[in-house]
Formats: sequence, structure tokens, C-alpha cells
Amino acid sequence: MSPSALASAAVPRWTRVCALEDVVPETGVAALVGDRQVAVFRVRDAVYAIGNYDPASSANVLSRGLVGDVGGEVVVASPIYKQHYSLVTGRCLEEPELCVPTYLARISEGQIWLRGEPVTQRARRVKRRLVVIGNGMAAMRAVEELLELAPTAYEITVFGAEPHGGYNRILLSPLLAGHKRVEEIVTHPSEWYVQRGITLHSGDPVTHIDRVHRRVRSRRDIEVEYDRLLLATGSIPVMLPVSGCELPGVMTFRDLQDVDAMLSAARIHRRAIIIGGGLLGLEAAHGLQLQGMDVTVVHLCAHLMERQLDAHAAGLLRAELEGRGLKFVMPAQTAAILGQERVSGLRLADGAVLPADLIVMAVGVRPNIELARSAGLRCDRGILVDDTLATYDPAIYAVGECVQHRDSTFGLVAPLWDQARVCAAYLAECGVRRYRNAQFSTQLKVSGVDVFSAGDYAENQDAESLVLRDPGRGVYKRLVLQNNRVRGAVLYGDTRDGAWYFDLINEGRDVSSLRDQLLFGAPAEATASSAR
Repeated sequence: MSPSALASAAVPRWTRVCALEDVVPETGVAALVGDRQVAVFRVRDAVYAIGNYDPASSANVLSRGLVGDVGGEVVVASPIYKQHYSLVTGRCLEEPELCVPTYLARISEGQIWLRGEPVTQRARRVKRRLVVIGNGMAAMRAVEELLELAPTAYEITVFGAEPHGGYNRILLSPLLAGHKRVEEIVTHPSEWYVQRGITLHSGDPVTHIDRVHRRVRSRRDIEVEYDRLLLATGSIPVMLPVSGCELPGVMTFRDLQDVDAMLSAARIHRRAIIIGGGLLGLEAAHGLQLQGMDVTVVHLCAHLMERQLDAHAAGLLRAELEGRGLKFVMPAQTAAILGQERVSGLRLADGAVLPADLIVMAVGVRPNIELARSAGLRCDRGILVDDTLATYDPAIYAVGECVQHRDSTFGLVAPLWDQARVCAAYLAECGVRRYRNAQFSTQLKVSGVDVFSAGDYAENQDAESLVLRDPGRGVYKRLVLQNNRVRGAVLYGDTRDGAWYFDLINEGRDVSSLRDQLLFGAPAEATASSAR
């Protein structure tokens, strides 16, 4: 072949696509040029051509997108995820690494012609950037799940408010009681992040989210850009709005710093008051008692753990704890915290005054949504998320105690794990399942006493209760039945059959044939089936 023929063969040829009048103005069509799909757009008096493949949605759809102008640049918006691609350069405005090829196009004698080869080859896709705000259990579970599904998909940066790596918050009670050491509850030491290439900014909470430019700024003025953002800001302990709550010696029971402060107080002070008779309050009371303090629990309701136990089980628990030396004042409402330089006591609404050197408020938590709200994300009681754990901003996800899903907020570990699993799948772009609010059981060991509850165990005229009491063994069981189905269960002292009762509640199984033996545990065949 002659040199001139070789040169001619090397030059990409022009291909006729269609007549100009066949393309509706301000729209596009898809053309097959060789083995490539090309999106051809007619915009005013010009024609543009870019690759039809949308890398964000992994589909040949750009020809169906809406044409417009963004900052003086002619773009097409993908019909799926709405990313904007420049018709001149192929650059994605939101995610520059998602670049599509562009082609030379011209109009000749009323026909649209394309040059057969792209002007620039499609840029190699690089790792996207994931910023995680929060370093708690839900956040790290989501990161772990993501690394399992897509270990190289993201460059991950984590911002945590606490000055250390991740730890198991559930084990703060054993830590306070002296049954655990700090190193035993740490789940993600600093080397864990280093080994996985994760950048950790501990003790440096994010203070600002710029959703327009997709970047965050921390308290130390560190700025990091993101392609995806995961909010896991957790919850904030509630402080009763009473006078004196700002005094030294008044604290909450939420993190490692709280435990350190309580242990320091226990070494030099004698009298402690716990406000709140829920699980956390009782665990704080038990731990401080083991540290040598004289502890009184003040509770607003008539019985302990009213969200997990019925009145009889709560009465058994109170009697057990009183036998161990704890004191209870209930029902009682806090009116004021007393003291000058430091807390000295608690005044109740009835005028009674209880002396105290330490007061721990354990009256509940609320979702930590201030950062999300200031960024303009939709919030109610929590950060509103859909079934994929995405917020109203499709680049931002949220998991854990900060979220609100279908009018529910969350405090138990089980739903948080489920949220982390679903969210990670969508971050890895392989999500198929949706998050659904499910019914969860509560199986706890309160100061050495086993308790279990599940379902709806409230009194109801349409329901009946099966009850077993064995004072000698310290056992109480109550099953609530409606239409021959187990609707709720409360167990105290013996929780071995809790999982079976929970299955019966979820399955809605007719238990007519099991009625006489329900209180005595699962039959052998059920136990064998469960073991399999």
C-alpha cells in the first residue's frame, strides 16, 4: 500500500447519521457509528456528539436526556441520576472523573455527519471519595460491609468527634462496673484504619457541609471533598431543663469520657443519684454501686424499664436490686439540681431534697440532626431517609440513631446493623434489597438479671395473658395471645425461650395446639429445627 493510501486509511472517515430535520430541536438521537453508540444533539443552529453511555448509571441513555445550559456550558442531563455532561468536552459537572468521549459533528447539505473516532478517549475512572461523619458503631459497621462488597471503590475519610478509634458503646456499663478494660471494648484501633487505607480525623467533628461543591469542613478547618457522604452522627443524651444542670458533678452516661468522669468522681465522692430508671440508668447505678458509691435511682414512672417490662416483671427487678443495696424514689419528678461550686443535691417536685455528690442523667437520647439540618437536609425528629438509607440529597446517606425511617427512630443495635448492610450495598452500587422497619426483641442482662421482651405486651381487652410465676426460682413469664397467636412476651429470670417466642410473634403462627405447653418452652422438634 502506498504512503498516501496508508495516510488516508489512518484518517477517521465521516459517517452520515441522518437528515438535520429528522432531529427535533433541543433534543438528541442515538446513532450507531461502527461498534459505538453516539448521542447526537441538535441545539439551536449547531450539532454536538458525545458517547451515549452514561457511566453513572451504566446504561446507554444520554441521547434521551434533557439539553440545557449550566453556567454558560451546553450540557445534557442524564435521565437516570441527573448528572450533567458537557456536550463540548464530555466532562461530568458533578463528578469530573465520569468523563464521556466527544465526537466531531457537522452539518452538510442538510445532513448530520460524524467523525468516526472520538476526539478524546474516555478518561479512566478513578476511586470515588467517601466521607463518613461519625465514628460510632453504625458508621464502622457500614464501612466494614462496604469494604467486603467493594474494597477498592472508594477513598474513605472518617471524621469522629471522640479522640480515639471506634469502640463498642454497649460495653460501657461493664467498663464502669470494672468488669472490662478499655482495650477490651475497642473495636477499631488506629491501626485498623491505617491497614485499610482509611484516613481518620479523630477528635475533629465536621462543622459544615457544602452540598453545592460537595465538601465538608471540620472544627480544625480541614476540608475534604466527597462524591458520597455518609452521616452517622448518632444521638445526643437528653439533659433535663432544670436549674443547676450545668454544675460540676452533673453528667450523662454516653461515651468513654463520661465513664472516666464517673470513675474519677467515685474515687473521691460518696453519694450518687441516677435520674432515669431505664436500662442505661440501672446499669449506671449498678456500676457506681460496685465502685463503692451509695446510689439512689429517681424515676418519673411508677415502674422500672416501662418500655421493656410490664409492671410485675419490673417489680421483681426492683425487689432484686433493692436487695443488693440500690435505693429507689419513684414515681418522682426532678424540680432542680442544688449546689454552688458543685452539685450538692436534688430537689423533687414534691419538695423533698436528696443529697448527692454526683448526678447522672439517663433520661433518654434524641437524634443528632443539627449538622444535617444546617446543610439543608430534610429532617423531622431524625434525618429523613428512604428505603435505601439515602437522604433527600442523592449523594448523601445516613445510618444509625440519627435517622428517621417511615416515622421511626432507632436505639437498638439490630436495626442499626440492618441499616448498615443495606446502605453499604447501595454505596457499592450492588443494592437490591430495601430497608424495612422490622420488629425486634430486647434481650438484656440488667445488673446480672436476665430479661427479655418482644412484641406488644400491653393490656388489651381483646387479648389474654398466659402467666407463669415461680418466686422460688425468681422466674416470671407472660405471653400475650390474640386470636390464638402470640402477640407479645415478657420474660424475667429465665429467657432461654425468648428466640422461640420471638419467632412465633413474627410468624403469626396459630398456637392453639401448643397452648398448654407455651409457658414451659419450645417443644423438642422446634428446638431441633432451630438448631439446624
